[in-house]
Amino acid sequence: MFNQAAQELTTVRDLLRFAVSRFNDAGLFFGHGSDNAHDEAAYLILHTLNLPLDTLEPYLDAKLLQSEKEEVLSILERRAVEHIPAAYLTHQAWQGEFDFYVDERVIVPRSFIYELLGDGIRPWIEHDELVHRALDLCTGSGCLAIQMAHHYPDAQIDAVDLSLDALEVAAINIEDYGLEDRITFINQDIRQLKGIIPKDSVDFITCNPPYFKVKETNQTNLKEAYTIARHEVHLPLEDLLETISGLLKMKGKAYLVHRPDRLTDILTEARNHRLEAKRVQFVYPKEGKESNIVLIELMKDGLPGGLKVLPPITVFNEDQEYTQKIRSILWGDES
Repeated sequence: MFNQAAQELTTVRDLLRFAVSRFNDAGLFFGHGSDNAHDEAAYLILHTLNLPLDTLEPYLDAKLLQSEKEEVLSILERRAVEHIPAAYLTHQAWQGEFDFYVDERVIVPRSFIYELLGDGIRPWIEHDELVHRALDLCTGSGCLAIQMAHHYPDAQIDAVDLSLDALEVAAINIEDYGLEDRITFINQDIRQLKGIIPKDSVDFITCNPPYFKVKETNQTNLKEAYTIARHEVHLPLEDLLETISGLLKMKGKAYLVHRPDRLTDILTEARNHRLEAKRVQFVYPKEGKESNIVLIELMKDGLPGGLKVLPPITVFNEDQEYTQKIRSILWGDES
């Protein structure tokens, strides 16, 4: 069918219609930047043709060279047939006003910790210049480390990951933002950081850790990088919280993304390591569905009690489109 399309289709409009039909036929999941087949098809076509991503209408009836059609159709076929996420095809992902290089060495960034950075932290950190050292654990593409550097211009930031491949991707992004002198990479098991970063020296920590206990999953045949990133192969929860507590200053903050069904374990284990939960926020895939993500703020040596539950974040509305909150987190879209 794709070979036939290369011979018979002529315009951007033709390719857009064809792509939407193929994406719908394939039953693709949209959740890494687009929320429907039309928008994702338009994005892939415009990106491949090096056209402005926010300007489709003027080009709809433009005829394409045969070489352009073949290039676009190759991308569309990989998306429809191989189900490769669009971010891996274009090597681009967004979070708020930031865009990042990504490839299959890292998980596509969509961390809800971004919601708590900046203004969300300011009630507890009154002056940005008081943040001198910050730490991003399991940094992956480096997106949170870059955003931390943006929000806290006087902070030195360590970006830690066990995967050297992931840190190579992060290095591309750090260089793109000109932050080589402020962000330091550490390729190390998190449990070994005590010998690298001084005890009680970090103002705040972000972490999007592995969510799943190893025994909970039968997905051990996945790529090793994904297995490590999603499952507690090298980082059990208790070891993570012990490390965070050891590195944080007194009254320092840590921000975690995790699964709601692990919340009791997290709060119990956190208290065992002098970490008190101060804020939680639940993320729901859709209204009426159970929460599948929880954001947690922990304070070292914080007073017990006073836990605040923030308003929920819902990802999709009843039309299966991103809610305004998610659009804001992903693209900085306030409209």
